[in-house]
Amino acid sequence: MARLESIFKPGGLAFIPYIMAGDPDLDTTRAILTALAQHGADAIEVGIPYGDPLADGPAIAAAGARALANGVTLQKVLALVGEMHASLPPLILFTYYNLVYQFGLPAFARAAADAGAAGVIVPDVSLEEIEPLRLALGAHAIDMPLLVAPSTPPERAARIAEQSGGFIYVVSRLGVTGSGRAPDTEPLRAQIAVLRAATKKPLAVGFGISTREQVDAVRGLADGVIVGSALIDAYAGARGEEAARRVRAYVDGLSASV
Repeated sequence: MARLESIFKPGGLAFIPYIMAGDPDLDTTRAILTALAQHGADAIEVGIPYGDPLADGPAIAAAGARALANGVTLQKVLALVGEMHASLPPLILFTYYNLVYQFGLPAFARAAADAGAAGVIVPDVSLEEIEPLRLALGAHAIDMPLLVAPSTPPERAARIAEQSGGFIYVVSRLGVTGSGRAPDTEPLRAQIAVLRAATKKPLAVGFGISTREQVDAVRGLADGVIVGSALIDAYAGARGEEAARRVRAYVDGLSASV
């Protein structure tokens, strides 16, 4: 079952926001998830806090640190997703391999399925080591989108695209996540052209997308856009309904584009 592929429509641009679960607390996460569902999210990436987040820039790393300081765990995030998924668009867990490995691959896949997750992204596991986790998740009809970086050679990008499930996560620039430096559109065009020649799977662009203008620049190139750091910055320091209000305001600023 390719539930994630269903969010991508011909001529459209799917909106996939990313949030850190438990930042600053789980009740706020519930409010934010509801706000995103009501304001146009086609799917939502739910970050699981981790102490060594290799792909995360300052905003997301700080959000994870706040969640960890409040005692948020993988098990608590799975419980929240299980509680809410029926009233939300497809949810994609974003985590790191050490957490999954310590949990146990078959047990993690089963727990993610029981929680209703549609997909799982694990950015720090290589293509050569992906098969056991991909098969474990696939046994429960959970998609596993894989990342392609700007520096990925075309032959390897094609192999990643072949193994990717749901969509391909196109990393728009080198380095970690963050809203401070916008993607360079020309290299992104070339990167997407390579992938289009290799696959018919949907392409979603992330890393550095933060403004309506940047979303507009991706339109016509990709099938989806992922927004994380800028969204987290928009509600940083707020809780509950105030955080949800800031999320709605930020997302409404992008809504004409997505």
